Amino acid sequence: MIRALSVASEAYPLVKTGGLADVVGALPDALAPHGVATTTLLPGYAAVLAHVGEARVVHRWGDLLGVEARLLAGTLGDRPLLVLDAPRLFARDGGPYADARGRDWPDNWRRFAALSRAAAEVARGAAGDRAFDLLHAHDWQAGLAPAYLRFAPEPHRVKSVATIHNIAFQGSFDAGVFGELGLPPHAWGIEGVEYYGNLGLLKAGLWAADAITTVSPTYAGEIRRPAFGMGLEGLISSRGARVTGILNGIDPAVWNPATDPLLAAPYTADSLDARRANTRAVEQRFGLSGEGPIFTVVSRLTWQKGMDVLAGLLDELVAMGGRLAMLGSGDAALEQAFRAAAERHPGRIGVQIGYDEPLSHLLQGGADAILIPSRFEPCGLTQLYGLAYGCVPVVARTGGLADTVIDANVAALDAGVATGVQFDGVTPDALRGAIARTVALYRDRDRWRQIQGRGMAANFSWRNSGAKYAALYRALLG
Repeated sequence: MIRALSVASEAYPLVKTGGLADVVGALPDALAPHGVATTTLLPGYAAVLAHVGEARVVHRWGDLLGVEARLLAGTLGDRPLLVLDAPRLFARDGGPYADARGRDWPDNWRRFAALSRAAAEVARGAAGDRAFDLLHAHDWQAGLAPAYLRFAPEPHRVKSVATIHNIAFQGSFDAGVFGELGLPPHAWGIEGVEYYGNLGLLKAGLWAADAITTVSPTYAGEIRRPAFGMGLEGLISSRGARVTGILNGIDPAVWNPATDPLLAAPYTADSLDARRANTRAVEQRFGLSGEGPIFTVVSRLTWQKGMDVLAGLLDELVAMGGRLAMLGSGDAALEQAFRAAAERHPGRIGVQIGYDEPLSHLLQGGADAILIPSRFEPCGLTQLYGLAYGCVPVVARTGGLADTVIDANVAALDAGVATGVQFDGVTPDALRGAIARTVALYRDRDRWRQIQGRGMAANFSWRNSGAKYAALYRALLG
């Protein structure tokens, strides 16, 4: 049995800001059938502490990067959970990374360096009998954990894996904080934690880890190029075969239209007529009327997600006969652009600013197509949910979107394998053409149901992904 410690800044259902939480929450169950016992380590945010309650204290730090801290033992589902209870770092109002006004916490470097140092020490056996064979660090928030292992004063036997969920978020901080990390002086350098004169948390993990994974095979190739590597493409390329892509999965216990309690009505690929009740619920929730396919957006409203291009095409989407139900938040200018479009097209465009997990399920179960025009997308989960729910994905051909959606071109339609619509380049012309193709396909009801059914038959559960992570672990451990 391999004993793995998975360290991250969030995990579903305790704390979630994006797909990272879904992956970290699902990984322990995905690995268990393959002989891997996973313990998850999370920061002691208020919601996490409320979940573990009067948990047992298994370790204490009198000085963990300048603060007192305790390690609490609990469970997440049926799997072990460790919580770093450091009130000076994590007991505060606001989100995991920013205050209530959206401003990054100025001590994020200390908060997540402390999490990483604790992870490295726990992996090496600081908590008594809880020694681990392998440490799995997720994104920049856990990026220093492999570096703390690498620069430990005595030889380290614990292997490490660093997973990139989005290379655009790198955790770069002023070089002046290096002296407070407890790392040896020689850790400051290209072969260490220095990154363009600053402290680079993600860079440190990518340099120090024994293996690097991304959350889709295509993204693993893309980030070797300047257009996608965000300055880290040289380091990624230098790691060679140690960089691999393992596609994210989805949890069928949570995302299954046949059993989902958040839908107005359950359905399967063999009972798609029952799906209509969810469509009516979406129409009512967003004030939509008339006919035509309902496109949905469940997304952060950012440049990365291509929402600026979509916002410029909303009048045309309506003119083509489409409707839109949008759920998301992000850039203020984009939020206003979507609100303004809803005001121009009452009954055709409905907008809800914010995030609502139950509503996201209803949108997948009731909308006809989900728009994902991302400029880059490490994996993406909303297209996987769309496939499972018969909500046809309309996606840019990049990253995990390219790996998971089969374009409804003539050959794929004739072969009966198409699952969505892909387009090249996030430009107005490309997205306009994809929307027009989707509307035309929707009007061919037999073809549309064929596309829905094929997508719902696709298997993107964590079973396959868990097996690949387990195989990687075993290869590292010899």
